Amino acid sequence: MKPLKIVVIGGGAAGFFGAIICAQTYPHSQVTLLEAGQTPLAKVRISGGGRCNVTHACFDPVRLSQNYPRGGKALRGAFTRFQPQDTIAWFESRGVKLKTEADGRMFPITDSSETIVDCLTKAAKDAGVILRTGMVVQSVEKVGEEFEITLKSGEKEKRDRVLIATGSNPKGYGWLKNLGHTFQPPVPSLFTFKIKDPRLQDLAGVSLENVHLRLQAGKAKLEQTGALLVTHWGLSGPGILKLSAWGARLLHDYNYNLPLFINWLPEYNRESLCQVLLKTKTEFPKRQIISHCPVSLPKRLWQRFVTTVGIETEQRWAEVSKKHLNLLLKELIQGEYTIQGKGVFKEEFVTCGGVTLKEVDFKTMESKRCPGLYFAGEVLDIDGVTGGFNFQNAWTTAWLAGQGLGSAFS
Repeated sequence: MKPLKIVVIGGGAAGFFGAIICAQTYPHSQVTLLEAGQTPLAKVRISGGGRCNVTHACFDPVRLSQNYPRGGKALRGAFTRFQPQDTIAWFESRGVKLKTEADGRMFPITDSSETIVDCLTKAAKDAGVILRTGMVVQSVEKVGEEFEITLKSGEKEKRDRVLIATGSNPKGYGWLKNLGHTFQPPVPSLFTFKIKDPRLQDLAGVSLENVHLRLQAGKAKLEQTGALLVTHWGLSGPGILKLSAWGARLLHDYNYNLPLFINWLPEYNRESLCQVLLKTKTEFPKRQIISHCPVSLPKRLWQRFVTTVGIETEQRWAEVSKKHLNLLLKELIQGEYTIQGKGVFKEEFVTCGGVTLKEVDFKTMESKRCPGLYFAGEVLDIDGVTGGFNFQNAWTTAWLAGQGLGSAFS
């Protein structure tokens, strides 16, 4: 049996990991990794603020899959074969220990993404992977039983199997269409909200551990609970990022212009909060409203809400009217803000969209439309919330693809 010639297109996390697993599992094969840029693993280097959030300490496949707004169902079975415990073991077997932070995110103990880059680069070299940088692929075509790869330089190469790990690069979708695939158009996910509102002005840096957020457009309603941070341009924080991920397509369809409803005190409903305010009015009648906050809110935020509803700064609790109490209640548990655009989340950018998942066999990551063609990472219509989940998708799908690439056709 002649050695299989395999090409991996895309030198990111998924491409590297898929090439390594394939070369290790099928040492008789010849694995070539093509990267368009001069520096592979560029996104790994900048991820997590240069620390690289490798994965998340969630070891139950069902719970883990719930962190993917798109692709969770398809990944559930995949995670029974390769999940964060396997990622941790793989890196630790190569001398890279990971640590878990309070929120479940996992980083190398060095706090440097270079540790991960060096590990993947060395593992690829040791496994015999041929890395070629500056290789821009123009087209991928099926010619008989082989694939013909045409590079921008005009060079053509024949390969037996192909793994596409180009991320959410629309250029790659052109080839995939020619190979019989459809894809969901890519749109941004994981972003902050631009909101210009006098209630938030000059409050940058104010943060809350837990708020309830709701987006609504017609019959569509999305909700999320989590931490929130007021910024110079609007709102950020884990709760906002999760909401942007789950609402990525809805927000895109409405041109990032939708009402956002905030319950700043999700532990209360209108009735229970009303009781707290009335009790405060009875028990502390002589105290000034602006300086005596009866709920757990940042001082600056409470003061802003008090003045927003028209309560005078000198006014005491005994003097507050029913009208002002109702207005304050609404601000606290049903504040309405208008999203006026999207910001970015650090240097990281995640998109939803990609190859339609029903066209891929998630046992091997092989195309159901084109035998010998495989996929891994963000080129698929899969995206996770922030916290290491997008990298785990890359490791899992790349591991499955690496296992499948050198095997006999199903």
